[in-house]
Amino acid sequence: MLAASRKRRATSHARPHARLHWPPSTPLPMTRSTTSRIPRASRERGPLAEMLAIATPTMATMLSYTLMQFVDKYYCSRLGPEELAAAGNGGIAAWFPVSVMMGLLGVVNTYVSQNFGAGRPERGPAYAWAGMWMGLGVWLVILVPYGIFLPQVYAAMRDGLNLEHPSARVIELETIYARILIAGMVLTLWARGIAQFFYGMHRPLVVAAGVVAGNLVNWYFTWALVFGKHGFPEWGVAGSAVGTVIGGFVEFAIPMGVFLSSKYRTKFRTLASWRPSVDRIRDIWRIGWPAGLMFGNEMICWWIFMAGLVARFGTEHNAAGWITLQYMHLSFMPAVGMSIAVTAIVGKCVGSGRFDLAVQRVGLATKLTMLYMGVCAASFVLFREPMIRLFASGDHNQWTPEQTEAVIRIGSQLLILAAIFQLFDAIGITLVGALRGAGDTVWPGVMTAIISWGVIIGGGWSLAVFAPGLGSLGPWMAAAAYIILFAILLLWRFRSGAWRSKAVVQPAEMRCPTCSFDLAGLITPSICPECGSSVGRPAALSNEL
Repeated sequence: MLAASRKRRATSHARPHARLHWPPSTPLPMTRSTTSRIPRASRERGPLAEMLAIATPTMATMLSYTLMQFVDKYYCSRLGPEELAAAGNGGIAAWFPVSVMMGLLGVVNTYVSQNFGAGRPERGPAYAWAGMWMGLGVWLVILVPYGIFLPQVYAAMRDGLNLEHPSARVIELETIYARILIAGMVLTLWARGIAQFFYGMHRPLVVAAGVVAGNLVNWYFTWALVFGKHGFPEWGVAGSAVGTVIGGFVEFAIPMGVFLSSKYRTKFRTLASWRPSVDRIRDIWRIGWPAGLMFGNEMICWWIFMAGLVARFGTEHNAAGWITLQYMHLSFMPAVGMSIAVTAIVGKCVGSGRFDLAVQRVGLATKLTMLYMGVCAASFVLFREPMIRLFASGDHNQWTPEQTEAVIRIGSQLLILAAIFQLFDAIGITLVGALRGAGDTVWPGVMTAIISWGVIIGGGWSLAVFAPGLGSLGPWMAAAAYIILFAILLLWRFRSGAWRSKAVVQPAEMRCPTCSFDLAGLITPSICPECGSSVGRPAALSNEL
């Protein structure tokens, strides 16, 4: 069986674009229960209906989350340009240290979806629990100390790049904002782990319900705490961060409640694997570290880009950049939702051996994403001035006429530039999800680390220093070049077919010698999750992995 598996893999790798015959002449062990565990309706849906059934809730989830950030920044813009810049800088400062873990937890979707496709959905909860334990550890060991020394980190970053520091008020406000977000970041990490489980199980509506409810709570408390409404204190920028943390708790609590419900405990054994598992943590780390490197590295680069390279040109340039980024979020965050759906769909296809079907679904998803982001690009060009003007004015006369006109002029230029790379961004975002679903994470992660530092930071710094007449448009041109190059390289990787040999769930049957529990689909089974006894790994299986 293992020899046959190797032969199949070698053939698909040598002919990456060949259609694989299905069903195979010798059925794989993992196919024996696949169809019996998948609802009939999901098996009979057409390609577009299947894609939209998974992607629509995930896209709505990402759009809802983006609207939350959009409203937060809008409330802060009512306070003035310094408050808007501080909220943007502080938000990305809080996100970049946790982004590595956020990217790493994304592969929980991969393991859950491939086990789901292989007919073993009860194996998924162990990865959700492992992700939550990892999140707690990272928050205690890394994030809390980072928050304590955040002012020193800010100063070191700006001094290291020989960049001008913002005003003392911006530094004070961005530090307060970031520290509050970091205090509640453990909830964000837990929500990420649970969400990836439901995405992998093709149940995105559970996550969507939590995110929408959390956003509604966030909007209310942010409005009340920023402006001191309904008896709440007027905390300004700090109130926006507190509202986000409260909303984050709701976002986690709802899917966690479903995860621990009697239905899920009975059907998927969600409570059986709550204890920390070194094997499951190792599995997540094994293919997740490149995804974490990719996500975290991008966040670090964007933090340096926005809080350093762009901020050096002054408050107006910084504010215009953050306004532009909010509209970019409205464009690419739903695309990220499509990417998450593609990860789940490709993972299920790979788990059931349908590589040909995976290629078809990725092509469909890419076209849909390009259509959406193409409409956004047209909007950026046609409505650029009113879009920027929505933010570039405020109550209490915090914006001067000169600041307003400067931000509108700069922001309009940036929106035109953003429109140019929207279609490339659609391709890159979709394909990174496809490769992750197949388990191909190392190449994209390393590639991203190299070109982000070389193009975003290296190119952005060069244009900022040697072409200062371009203003912040110079660094933004470097960012555009990065997004275009990122898409081209990922398209080449996907078309090469190398991802076909990266499956993380193996079809070989392997049973516990003590209780005969089926260990197939568990990548590093040293301890039986059923009886707790020690189990060995056959040498042939080790070689296959």
